[in-house]
Amino acid sequence: MDCFAFFGGSNSQIVLDFFDDLDEIILHHIVVNFQKTQESISPSYLLQSPYCDILQATAKGDGKFLNICKRSRIGETVGNDIIEELQTLGILSIEESRETPLKKHPKQKIKKHLRSYRIQSKIRFRQPFIRFWFGFVAPYKKELQEGKSDRFWSNYYQHRDRCASLVFEQLSNELVESLYQEKGDALVQKGSFWDQYSEFDLLAKTKKGKVLLGECKYKGRKVCKNELTKLKEKAIASSINVDLYILFSLSGFSNELIQNKEKNLLLLEAEDFKKLL
Repeated sequence: MDCFAFFGGSNSQIVLDFFDDLDEIILHHIVVNFQKTQESISPSYLLQSPYCDILQATAKGDGKFLNICKRSRIGETVGNDIIEELQTLGILSIEESRETPLKKHPKQKIKKHLRSYRIQSKIRFRQPFIRFWFGFVAPYKKELQEGKSDRFWSNYYQHRDRCASLVFEQLSNELVESLYQEKGDALVQKGSFWDQYSEFDLLAKTKKGKVLLGECKYKGRKVCKNELTKLKEKAIASSINVDLYILFSLSGFSNELIQNKEKNLLLLEAEDFKKLL
């Protein structure tokens, strides 16, 4: 999964040797052969402003449109036009917000501190490789062209889990969908969820009305009970009535969580994802 999270959807010009570890693949294609790999980005004008600015802001931020415009220092009108073009090209997609509007009727009064709040959809990359390029590689373009890679590697090692975590989140959603399809209680809603209070990796609703809330942890250590506690606190803040909490972990769970007797908790780890193969 690591290799796909960084190079999934890359151009056929990039030949990957899956027997090498991820660092070796990145060394070869990003550091040693930077120029050749850069030439595989299509269309080539994505590498120039303002497209590059929008793509970098999308890759490094939370995906919300207003934050993308602010980070890239591009006005909303121009930013919207560029994002629509990138959607047409199949580079980006839109994940619509499922947050309930603050106003249920036109004359309803809104608290002063919420009057400027805007519900926003999120902008997503369709291919992991393009996200990796503009989030991790493009910011160090000049240095990599000069054969300098120290700052690129430093940033990569510090933030690489962030790059892979979104793919893990997407696979986690697919796993839950598969599990509930087998149960005969198919999902009628799925995906991530965000509101003015919190963000969640998974919020799903089944045909029978069960609400599932999940958190994905892509990291090199076992997930502990405090992650469940934080998830419950976030659910309360967002007024979500949960029937089942689901924790996903690539590295397993603490004994305390494994021995937890709560009936409304499901733990899924790396072995469980074999169902998707």
